[in-house]
Amino acid sequence: MNAKTTRKTLLFVIFLMTSLINVNAQEADSVGYIVKNGDIAPQFTMTLDDGRKVSMEDLRGKIVMLQFTASWCVVCRKEMPFIEEDIWQVYKDKDFVLIGVDRDEPLETVLKFKEKMKITYPLALDPNADIFGLFALKKSGVTRNVIIDRDGRIVLKTRLFNKEEFDYMKAKIKELIEK
Repeated sequence: MNAKTTRKTLLFVIFLMTSLINVNAQEADSVGYIVKNGDIAPQFTMTLDDGRKVSMEDLRGKIVMLQFTASWCVVCRKEMPFIEEDIWQVYKDKDFVLIGVDRDEPLETVLKFKEKMKITYPLALDPNADIFGLFALKKSGVTRNVIIDRDGRIVLKTRLFNKEEFDYMKAKIKELIEK
């Protein structure tokens, strides 16, 4: 290739990369979610802390809460006791599934985290944050909850821990279960 062709090719590649970066940035909301309320939840299979594998397809027909978390996340640690007591203990026997999706940590760390936090709901492994990346930009932080209805549609997304938003999420879960 001559210098002119190389330059044109390089400019074209730069243009394409810039376009892709801009498209990805435009797709994310202000807190990094790339999914929207009303979207069908992305399909994936996850491995739970007890070794079982569960797919989103397996959960169809139930109300699902995915709690994106990690042992190093201070805000997650603040929110988890409320999730355990105010959501999991209230709805665990009512066609409701709650899974904490632990971002990019090995099983041993996840099990210690679960024990330390005194939670009884299952945690799933998320190597390389691949599941997280289906819902939000990977560079975004955890402490996120996604509520999915019986038809597999996303109905609510939260970010960080805000008591008012948490109470709204509890009310939304109750409404979906009673429907």
